[in-house]
Amino acid sequence: MIRFILRLFGLVLLLAVAAFFIFAPGIAETAQNRIIAHEPYAISPPAQDLHASLVIGDWHSDTLMWKRDPLKRADRGHVDVPRLVAGNVAVQMFTTVTKSPAGQNYDNNSAKARDQLTPLMIGQLWPIRTWFNLTERGLYMAKRLARAESEAPEALKIIRSKGDLEAVLAARSGGAALTGALLGAEGGHVLSGDLANLDRLYGAGFRMIGLTHFFDNALGGSLHGQNNQGLTEFGRAVVAGMVERGIIIDLAHTSPQMARDVIAMTDVPLVVSHTGIYGNCPAKRNFPDALMQDIVASGGLIAIGYWEDVTCDASPVGVARTIKAAIALLGADHVALGSDYDGAVEVSFDTSELAALTQALMEEGVGEADIRAVMGGNMIRFLQSALPG
Repeated sequence: MIRFILRLFGLVLLLAVAAFFIFAPGIAETAQNRIIAHEPYAISPPAQDLHASLVIGDWHSDTLMWKRDPLKRADRGHVDVPRLVAGNVAVQMFTTVTKSPAGQNYDNNSAKARDQLTPLMIGQLWPIRTWFNLTERGLYMAKRLARAESEAPEALKIIRSKGDLEAVLAARSGGAALTGALLGAEGGHVLSGDLANLDRLYGAGFRMIGLTHFFDNALGGSLHGQNNQGLTEFGRAVVAGMVERGIIIDLAHTSPQMARDVIAMTDVPLVVSHTGIYGNCPAKRNFPDALMQDIVASGGLIAIGYWEDVTCDASPVGVARTIKAAIALLGADHVALGSDYDGAVEVSFDTSELAALTQALMEEGVGEADIRAVMGGNMIRFLQSALPG
């Protein structure tokens, strides 16, 4: 009898563990990547026609962090290939998040705080090599994207060069439902403090790297760190190495001083991949307006996010008004989209519903030429110049 009870207990324990690994990742994402409940958005025929004719690009989505197949339409989160097709998105930047401090906030985070992504990686049964190595985490997410490309090359193509970008645009012009995927990293800590890892990331397809995320790292200070430090000596070596290799520099989450240091030491166009406009929404997460103007002076782009912390209104109208404020401050040629989809944010529309943003921009009086530029034209032009040949 005791042996039977022990066996039964073992079976129950095994089933509980299996249920955890099967269901917990989905439960965690559902809680993090929410969509505000809403009725279907009304899209006028003119807005629908304009939206269908756009070449749309998005500078920031964290989809690769979550345990789901990007090739299949999911009932959670914000981005997958079927929803990108439904939203008419031509180019999507998939960013890799490798560390997130416990107690994460916009004001003050310690680099020594417990990493809250480690339990997620273990719970999602990522390879053991990724559990405590940030570079391996980034490379594993790159492999996930490459695997999706190999399984459905007719639906997804990773863009590593100008030629890849032109191939995607040509295929779409011919009627193909092909999405171009770019690979980026959110935070230079993905290098694990070793400049040699820059070549490993480049070889794996990374074409954009954000220098910091929510905490200060070996490259310098975070907007949400503890000292507003500028670039360290290692950070300067990384920036120089990125310029040399043609890796796009993303200033999102950097301290203002780090951003100024990067501007001073480079002459390449820079990106802020997901943000708002301080004059429109005075939040710590948004750089001062004058710094934004300095960033675009080199030909850079400011990509507008879709969540309330940067827009002060996450509705399609609120995002459209943020874009309108960005155009007024920076000029239409320097504004783009940077959703932060699947980045543990709550939004009012997922990528399949992007026509609602086109509708809102039209209702806010933004002209067709500016809508085309912001929704993707500026991103495509930037990539045509910045990507390696």
